[in-house]
Amino acid sequence: MLRAARGGARLLLPARGAGATRGRREPEPELGPSPGPVGLPPHRCLPRRLLQGAPPPATPPAVGRWLLACSGAVAGAVVLGGVTRLTESGLSMVDWHLVKEMKPPRTQQEWEAEFQKYQQFPEFKILNHDMTLTEFKFIWYMEYSHRMWGRVVGLAYILPAAYFWRKGWLSRPMKGCVLALCGLVCFQGLLGWYMVKSGLEEKPDSYDIPRVSQYRLAAHLGSALVLYSASLWTGLSLLLPRHELPATRQLLRLRQFAHGTTALIFLTALSGAFVAGLDAGLVYNSFPKMGERWIPDDLLAFSPALRNIFENPTTVQFDHRILGIASVTAVTALYLFSRKVPLPRRTRMAVTSLLAVACMQVGLGISTLLMYVPTPLAATHQSGSLALLSMALWLMSELRHVPK
Repeated sequence: MLRAARGGARLLLPARGAGATRGRREPEPELGPSPGPVGLPPHRCLPRRLLQGAPPPATPPAVGRWLLACSGAVAGAVVLGGVTRLTESGLSMVDWHLVKEMKPPRTQQEWEAEFQKYQQFPEFKILNHDMTLTEFKFIWYMEYSHRMWGRVVGLAYILPAAYFWRKGWLSRPMKGCVLALCGLVCFQGLLGWYMVKSGLEEKPDSYDIPRVSQYRLAAHLGSALVLYSASLWTGLSLLLPRHELPATRQLLRLRQFAHGTTALIFLTALSGAFVAGLDAGLVYNSFPKMGERWIPDDLLAFSPALRNIFENPTTVQFDHRILGIASVTAVTALYLFSRKVPLPRRTRMAVTSLLAVACMQVGLGISTLLMYVPTPLAATHQSGSLALLSMALWLMSELRHVPK
């Protein structure tokens, strides 16, 4: 009887004159690898998927919900930081300690000692020289709340990340993403103190109101926006299922349009840091004109001309106006273009929400300007920038590619 080994089965061919049944197969052996062709080791015949092991499991939804919660905590820190800036409370704490400053003053002697430290710096000498201890407690607690919230944000990132890492719930790409987010939140805290230090420095040749550097303020806000955007994007990517969208030219253009609009919204929000740092919102409180002119005379008052973009309050407000108008125009055009593309219901909701929040944000910005920047309205306007950025990121998440 002849035997042929192929695929681990032995096919028995009956010999001449034998009464065996043609084509009968014997069962495969249960143990041991299947023999391969002559000259090849057995393991070369196994599928590569079995040699490499099973594919890694999908990231649990708990990780996505954690990242969304972290993005909300970062949004709270941004809003609280804006209120701290609007109430001119950011320079009330003149030193920085990671653990020591977590305990606030309690006795009258401790408060007086803290107040005396504040009196040694320019903000008290030039701006608040008649401030009472009760008034100092208010601005101190504002800055203290912002710093403590920042520590809560740091723990909200680091502790769950360590837990998920230990449980093995993070894939290799997700581990890199989580490490980057934790590193960025630590860098954000150091950058905040670096920003505050710029407002505590003595400037003998300047009689201007003491304030932090607008460059450092923009860096502090910009890193917070990057942290918020990365956390929100990753959380949405883990939780929202991707749509099976047809790969048409219109859809590709819509996706590119959404990316460009999101970048413009981010740049507009970042320019708001220069407006806040220079108090540029108090320069021209009229709209649509700036005073009696469309283009003010002092738009390029500084030399060289490039300084005006970042240091001239008039130019900074003018640029923020232009960026805001460009953003709402881009959002409106994106909405109109999306009407020509067949989209799922959830994606359509994202486009409509983006347009609604953009219109609301423009109204808040104009009202804040015309009413001379009241703190509640200005804080709501800053919160609106985060809401607008969130809607843009949601839309980008809806328009993602489906992996092949």
